[in-house]
Amino acid sequence: MAGQLHFEDVTVGDQITTLRTSVDEIQMFLFSAATYNAHRIHYDKSWAVDVEGYSGPLVQGPLQAALLARAVTDWIGGAGTLVTYSAQNRAVAFAGQELDFVGTVTAKREEDGRALVDLEIRGERDGELLMPGTATVTLPRRTEAA
Repeated sequence: MAGQLHFEDVTVGDQITTLRTSVDEIQMFLFSAATYNAHRIHYDKSWAVDVEGYSGPLVQGPLQAALLARAVTDWIGGAGTLVTYSAQNRAVAFAGQELDFVGTVTAKREEDGRALVDLEIRGERDGELLMPGTATVTLPRRTEAA
């Protein structure tokens, strides 16, 4: 995002900036270590393939959720605030796959003096829904800009 997004800049139906990324096995190993997730399915390829029957190590759902949250926070900029966030992991993703984290503005409102924007968000792989969710953010108003 180039510059700060403001409440007045957003319209229902707008798309947030897509975060397109892939996760490698080193990131998955480090995420498992940082979150004390010892399940070998996330960092041991032979275990994931030979024992669990997958085509490779699975990207952790919480890592995908973190990437989805990053797409939102990258879009709102430093003066925005993530107020609520919810996501569900509905399908697996594998190391090296290209993943898109996207969203759509579904509503704008003012509540208790805050400029709120509601979003429908999702993680996708080649258009396949992996992780649906919702988020609400606050954005600064142009009149609040310093």
